Amino acid sequence: MSSKPKKNNLVKVLIVDDSAFMRKVLSDMIDIEESLSVVGTATDGKDALAKIEQLDPDVITLDVEMPVMNGISCLREIMKRFPKPVIMLSSGTEHGAELTIRALDEGAVDFIAKPKNIFDIKNDKKKNEIIEKITIAKNIKFSSARNKARESESSALVGNSKVLKHIIAIGTSTGGPKALQSVIPFLPGDIPAAVLIVQHMPPGFTNSLAERLNSKSELIVKEASHREKLLAGHVYIAPGDSHMLIDAAPNGDIIINLDKSPPVGGHRPSVDVMMQSLSATGLKNIIGVIMTGMGADGSIGVKKLKEVNMSYIIAQDEETSVVFGMPKMAIQTGAVDKVVSLDKISEEIIQYLGVR
Repeated sequence: MSSKPKKNNLVKVLIVDDSAFMRKVLSDMIDIEESLSVVGTATDGKDALAKIEQLDPDVITLDVEMPVMNGISCLREIMKRFPKPVIMLSSGTEHGAELTIRALDEGAVDFIAKPKNIFDIKNDKKKNEIIEKITIAKNIKFSSARNKARESESSALVGNSKVLKHIIAIGTSTGGPKALQSVIPFLPGDIPAAVLIVQHMPPGFTNSLAERLNSKSELIVKEASHREKLLAGHVYIAPGDSHMLIDAAPNGDIIINLDKSPPVGGHRPSVDVMMQSLSATGLKNIIGVIMTGMGADGSIGVKKLKEVNMSYIIAQDEETSVVFGMPKMAIQTGAVDKVVSLDKISEEIIQYLGVR
């Protein structure tokens, strides 16, 4: 039987959950991994803060809903006192999803949705997701460039037309929910474009993300519906577990189609599926944007948009990306026109629209 690496090479994990069952299951699945070690558990937020100070973990898994001090309050204290990568564990209820999106806004790097049947937390798919997210979280650096809040609202305007002249297609994954809040609220409400977003998320969470972005934006942000017509000044987020495809109707309308065809590259929704379907319409005046996320989803899509539609492609830079996988792979295709920091993406979009 192989032994674990030396203690100081292990990723130290603190598990925070009010359920003894969850603490036990998570501890067992994490401790069996050679590169990971559970250094402690905590039963609520107050207990967690004391344990963090004592044990100095590398990564924290944090239940959203707990007694004494809940996950959101605990997360705020963690970010204030000793910023570390935190992964939220959330129920898929409407309230749980809303709290999870708030947690991502407050500094959590990712989240894991608890299955409806709690015993399914033990299955291989969920176990692999948990291990992968902890491993990724360890390598996330809390750079001031990424965490600095945007201090001023954009005052730029792109005309007063509400006619749909452009489509902006955005793909993102890990770190995306928070990163989108540095882009969408800074686009003016009278923009002559519709925005399509694929954010890798399970069902039940994309609607809460849309509602949160809508509350901060001049644009109308919503979860996309099947056979919905694209309108200027609107943002459409692909629902969790559905691909979002785009069709050009004979009368000139641009229509959203949602479908449950198999995941592509492990993802449904897939950025590539959305962008390739958009490319197949033959439409021009498309902007493709690839933001923070693990893997290569979107790289095939942006290449298609560039080759077929002559689209303008933007990628988020490494410094401000939580994970530089998706932007890096997009850049490597040679299709990317501009690599910019997170706080410059909206400006780049506005500038491009303003000269067309």
